[in-house]
Amino acid sequence: MSSAARIAAAPISWGVCEVPGWGHQLAPQRVLAEMAALGLSATEFGPDGFLPAAPTERAALLAGYGMVAVGGFVPVALHTDGAVDRVLSHFPAFRATAADTLVLAAASGTDGYDDRPELSAEQWRTLLSNLDEIAARATDAGLVATLHPHVGTLVENGAEVERVLDGSRVGLCLDTGHLLVGGVDPVALSRSAADRIGHVHLKDVDAALAAAVRAGTVPYSTAVRDGLYRPLGAGDVDVPAIVAALGDYPGWYVLEQDVVLSGEPAPGAGPAVDVAASLARLRAVLS
Repeated sequence: MSSAARIAAAPISWGVCEVPGWGHQLAPQRVLAEMAALGLSATEFGPDGFLPAAPTERAALLAGYGMVAVGGFVPVALHTDGAVDRVLSHFPAFRATAADTLVLAAASGTDGYDDRPELSAEQWRTLLSNLDEIAARATDAGLVATLHPHVGTLVENGAEVERVLDGSRVGLCLDTGHLLVGGVDPVALSRSAADRIGHVHLKDVDAALAAAVRAGTVPYSTAVRDGLYRPLGAGDVDVPAIVAALGDYPGWYVLEQDVVLSGEPAPGAGPAVDVAASLARLRAVLS
């Protein structure tokens, strides 16, 4: 597979998010049409409710815009009983669309990403055990399971990422933006854990806003509204160094720039403009 063929989009770049009250939610028809117009042919699913729930209808909608699915973000309270079954319920949609990458997040159990609890030792054991069981069940189903460190989830900072890497066999979704906001150097992690990286979300970040989120002076949701995430090349993430560190990485580079929309953008305006800039930057880096 060529580098150009390994670039995918994500609905969060169009402001489509699972958090209640996040912002104006665009219709899938507009989002998929704009992805296709940019020359993209692959996407993640987006949150529950964005694409049709019925697997065959979901596959048909994507195909209607010339898109294939590469995987989907599945936030689940992995430290609780029943987490494995909740994840398994998503597998039919993956199989129906030939999406092969499960992107897990260790959800806190509350809405949004501004606060999170501390886990007990027993809850950590449950989380890690559930990750291994999900990874094994995913392999049996022809899928690759990855864990996505994410601001406001139970795996956010460097110590928590290391705890997952040391205590489980699950792969890692390298999200360059969430890692930096969580205080992790994404370049260093790309080098030290290259053999565990099964999926990549490429984001650029305003480092000053990221520092404010880490310090607790600006809530995460406010920082996103204020431009925490930037088009590739317009922030402080060293994307060329990450791509170089990953070497012959065979997976997908998913363009993500989390945004919050206040209303429906005019035709030809809005998130697609930033995605186009990120796409041009990534193609230049990969070439």
